[in-house]
Amino acid sequence: MDDFKRKMKQSLQFKLSVWLATFILAIALAAGLFSYFSAFDWALEFQDDQLRQVAALINRHDLPIEQAKMRQRVPGTDPDSELIVEVVPSAGGQPHSRLGNTLELPPDVVEGLQTVTVDTEVWRVYVKTLDSGTRIAVAQQTASRDEVAHDSAIRTLTPFIFSIPILLLLVGMLMRGTFMPIRQLASDIDQRSEHDLRAVSDKNLPSEIRPFLVAINRLLARVASSISAQRRFIADAAHELRSPMTALSLHAERLSSAAMSAPARERLDTLRTGVQRTRTLLEQLLVLAQAQESIAPDFAPISLWRTLRSVIEDLMPLAEAKDIDLGVTNQSDALVSAREIDLKMLIKNLVENAIRYTPNGGLINLSIHADRQRAILLVDDTGPGIPEQERARVFDPFYRILGSDTEGSGLGLSIVKTIAARIGATIALEDLDHHHAVSGLRVVVEFPVAEEASP
Repeated sequence: MDDFKRKMKQSLQFKLSVWLATFILAIALAAGLFSYFSAFDWALEFQDDQLRQVAALINRHDLPIEQAKMRQRVPGTDPDSELIVEVVPSAGGQPHSRLGNTLELPPDVVEGLQTVTVDTEVWRVYVKTLDSGTRIAVAQQTASRDEVAHDSAIRTLTPFIFSIPILLLLVGMLMRGTFMPIRQLASDIDQRSEHDLRAVSDKNLPSEIRPFLVAINRLLARVASSISAQRRFIADAAHELRSPMTALSLHAERLSSAAMSAPARERLDTLRTGVQRTRTLLEQLLVLAQAQESIAPDFAPISLWRTLRSVIEDLMPLAEAKDIDLGVTNQSDALVSAREIDLKMLIKNLVENAIRYTPNGGLINLSIHADRQRAILLVDDTGPGIPEQERARVFDPFYRILGSDTEGSGLGLSIVKTIAARIGATIALEDLDHHHAVSGLRVVVEFPVAEEASP
C-alpha cells in the first residue's frame, strides 16, 4: 500500500493511468447497470405486448378457445415459457372446476395487465373482453418472463464486460506511447558524456514539456559558458606562465656553467628539476584545456598504426634512457575517426606513463587488434600496476596514487580520458598477470572503426 501511494505521488504516468482506469471502470459500471435494467424492462414490455397481441388475434379471427384439464405442452419448447388462454367465468356462470381453468380468476377481475399468484406460482395476466362478449385471460409465468428478460439483458451487457479490459489495455498503451518521447529524452541525456553540453532537441516532444526543456537548455548554455570561461582562464594562465618559466629555465642553465660549491650545485639541480616539472605541468594544462574544447565530432579517418609508430619514435629515447624494452607485438591497422593531434596525444600520454612507471630494465609491449567494427590498442607494462580500488580515480585531474614516488603532474590519464570521450573511445585498466606470467598493468583502449581496416 505504501509503494502504491509513493507511485501515485511520484509518477505522473502511473497517476494518470490509475485515474483513467478508475473513470473507465466507474463509467462502464454505470453504463452496464443502465443497459442491464433498460434491456430487462424492455424485454418485459415486449412480452406484455405479446400477451396483448395474442388476445387481439383471438378477437380478430374469432378463434375458438378449447378448455383443457391441464396445460398442453408444445414439443421443443420450455413448458414454463408457454402461454395459456382461459375464459374468465361470468357472474353466475360455470364454476372453475367445470371450465378446467388453471388460473381460477374471479368473475370480477379487472380488464388489462395484472400480476396474480396461484398456488405459489406468479403469473402475468392480460384480461380482455372479446367482441362476442366472452372474457378471456392470456397468461404466462413471471419466472420464465424474468429469465428471458435476464438473458436478453445479459446479452446487451456482454459487450461492456469484454470492452472494459480492452479499454484498460488501450489506455495503458496510450499512456506508454504518450510518455515514450520523454523516456527517450531521458535516455539520450543519460547517455551523454559529462563534456557534452549541447542543447537538447525538442523534436517529437509534447508542447507541455517544451517549456521545461527550454529551461534545461538555458541551464546547459550557462553551464557551458561558465566551464568555457574556466578553461580559457586555465589556458591563458598556463600560456602566460610559459614565458617566465622558460626564462627561469634559461637562467638556471646559464647558472650551472658558473663555478659554485657542491651544496650550491645540489640546490641548483633541485631548482632545475622543479622548473622542468612546472614547465611540463603548464604544457599539460594547455593540452587538457585544448582537449576539453567543444569541437564538432566531424573527424577524418586516421591510421592508428601510423600514429602509434610516430609516438614510439618520439619516446624511444626516453625508454632507452631507462633501458626499457619498448616494442610492438602486433602491427594490425585500422582507421579511426579522430583529430590527428588528439589521437597522438592520447597514445603518447599512455606510453609516456608506462615508461615513467616501469622500472629500469622493464618491458613495454604495444599492440593493435582490429576487425570491421572496432580497433583495440593494448599498452602492457611490467610496472607496479594500479590497485583496483584506485582505477576509477586515476583519471581525475591531479590525482596520484599514495606512496608513488614517480614524478608527474597527475594530468596524463585525465587528458587521455577527455580525448577518448570526445572521439567515442573507451578505456579500461586490467592486471597484466591475468594475461601473462608477469605482473604489471594493461591499458585497453577500444576505438570505433571509421572504415574497413587498411591492408
